[in-house]
Amino acid sequence: MKLYELQAIAKRLNDFSFISRARRVEDNTIELVFDKNESYFFTMTRGHSFVYKAPSQRPMQSYNAPFDTLLHSLLSASKILSVEVPGNDRILRIKIAPKSSYKDKIVALQLEFTGKNTNAILLDEYGIIIEALRHIDAQSSFRVIRPGVELLDLPSFERKEEEGELSDVDRFLEEKYTLVQAQKLRELKKQKLAATQKKIDKLEALLAQLPSETQLEAQAVQYANYANLILANLYQIKAYDTKLETYDFEGNQVSIPFPKGIKINRLSDHYFNLSKRARNKAKNIHIEKDNLESKKAFYENICYALQQARTPYELELLVPKRAKSLRKKEKLKEGELFWIENYKVFVGRNSTENQKLLQLAKANDVWMHIRDIPSSHVIIRTDKQNLPESVIRAAAKLCVDFSVKNPGDYEVDYTQRKFVKVQEGSNVLYNKYNTIHVTKEGVEIRV
Repeated sequence: MKLYELQAIAKRLNDFSFISRARRVEDNTIELVFDKNESYFFTMTRGHSFVYKAPSQRPMQSYNAPFDTLLHSLLSASKILSVEVPGNDRILRIKIAPKSSYKDKIVALQLEFTGKNTNAILLDEYGIIIEALRHIDAQSSFRVIRPGVELLDLPSFERKEEEGELSDVDRFLEEKYTLVQAQKLRELKKQKLAATQKKIDKLEALLAQLPSETQLEAQAVQYANYANLILANLYQIKAYDTKLETYDFEGNQVSIPFPKGIKINRLSDHYFNLSKRARNKAKNIHIEKDNLESKKAFYENICYALQQARTPYELELLVPKRAKSLRKKEKLKEGELFWIENYKVFVGRNSTENQKLLQLAKANDVWMHIRDIPSSHVIIRTDKQNLPESVIRAAAKLCVDFSVKNPGDYEVDYTQRKFVKVQEGSNVLYNKYNTIHVTKEGVEIRV
């Protein structure tokens, strides 16, 4: 942030009377809503801090740190006393009178756009730190940032600031948002596509390694022959032998290796068991192949949906940043886990996972499925709460994005799990349902 830009922003914010809402919407971004409907965003990333103006946006996740609690309680519905840039430094200080205070009280939100020391700090009227976005200890800096400590001034030094003038601050900040959003969308989309493609590549490798039914049946016959030959030659096998050199029943020379740790009188059982496993695997190899292919198709649909995404929020919804840790926390072995406005949403990637999710779902959880075509089953964990319409719409879009590739209009039926009756496998009958219409748009993919 340039000093003249910050000074112009301070002047513009002095036009407002109060702050309606204050919250963190991303890890380093704070949203302040002025006079009920004017949202300004302050991105406090070290080395890349800036301000922009945009429509109010839903947080990427729920933030409940002490800083977030105090930011909300002190600044929401507060009266603005002044907005200034103290000491001609790249600092924006917003002084307010909290509505929640039972007596006259002054609090300041100090936003420091100072390179590696960038921070957001809540101060009382005496300059004592109430809380901060980032704490800094004495080992890291002479300027300690933690609750209960007096905030020291930044060291002064002569700057060569570029001079300029902003005639229309809001337009400048809106254009900043457009540029930042486009860059962020490109970078995030590239990152999410790479992560998803990695999963597709892994599944393709597993499919390539998968033996055919013919190979497994031949292997079963070979192991059975090994077992019979060991039984026929058991009398001549010594305790220290590591293999059996003999002739099969057709007169062909054969060498049978002996696995370590298996007694001689158990060698034939070992190969009979291997033969049985190979034969059973041959019968069911098509199921394993179908499961891998359906998971691969699932992630290919995610790639397609990522290409369509127009906002970072959509990208984060499709491929959550902490997906792996969330799955581990929930001990989820089947399906994918998503969070929509703090509601857990489970999505089955194939018929087997759809069945598992139906078993895991509670009676009042919401179940979703695309009408009249095979699709992922979606379960929204409600904990007996009424779901917001926005959650239902977002979950229905996930259901369509993950189930079909072709653009078009789709009908997604949803109802409580207790009204869903399992017929066979993941085939179900359901009643008392509602329907939501979802349009899947086409996307131009440029190489």
